[in-house]
Amino acid sequence: MKVSLFITCLVDMFYADAGKDMVEVLERQGCELSFPKGQVCCGQPAYNSGYVESSKSAMKNMIKTFEMAEYVVTPSGSCATMFKMYPEIFQDDPQWKTKAQELADKTYEFTEFLVDVLQVENVGAKLSGKATYHPSCHMTRLLGVKEAPQKLLQQVEGLEMIPLPNAHNCCGFGGTFSVKMGPISEQMVDEKVNSAVETEADYLIGADCGCLMNIGGRAERTGKPIRVMHIAEVLNSRE
Repeated sequence: MKVSLFITCLVDMFYADAGKDMVEVLERQGCELSFPKGQVCCGQPAYNSGYVESSKSAMKNMIKTFEMAEYVVTPSGSCATMFKMYPEIFQDDPQWKTKAQELADKTYEFTEFLVDVLQVENVGAKLSGKATYHPSCHMTRLLGVKEAPQKLLQQVEGLEMIPLPNAHNCCGFGGTFSVKMGPISEQMVDEKVNSAVETEADYLIGADCGCLMNIGGRAERTGKPIRVMHIAEVLNSRE
């Protein structure tokens, strides 16, 4: 199966290991991987800030970049959601709407691809300790990927999963929201960190790097004893 990787800005600049872990997991499942070098930002920050027309040039670039892909897989529920929104954004442009729909139809978040396309729930991962899972807003509420991460984590040898209190609450990142509404975001992420600490878990696992950056950064600054991990890192663990 041929898979084109959509790595995303945050993974490229801050969480390269999450991208590498995803690559290794997919390779072990027999996928033939490629990395289209024309990829840049998907346009989400500008679009969410209200600069719809300005963001379309980045979107068109991504549509062209992945035009020949068989499957597009990304370690980000948020960015996968953005690709899924392209058809609506280009609904008044027949030429680009068709191409946008083709991209949306073949795009999958990493765990969604493993479980729903490859039909794999046990990737042979091993990680000792207790963990809790943070379901990011875009991935669960907009993309609709809720069960795939849980199914995969339940199969990790040595890992005890503990429910996260108030798991449905936003962590306060929200892209530019955390910048524009800093004090509110801080209160939200404090609630999330405290909920994670309440579980007494060793790890907080997520599938969106923005959330992990926000939660992990706050936990570190406040001296809270919990390690954040991208789910790709967990699924590639052999500890």
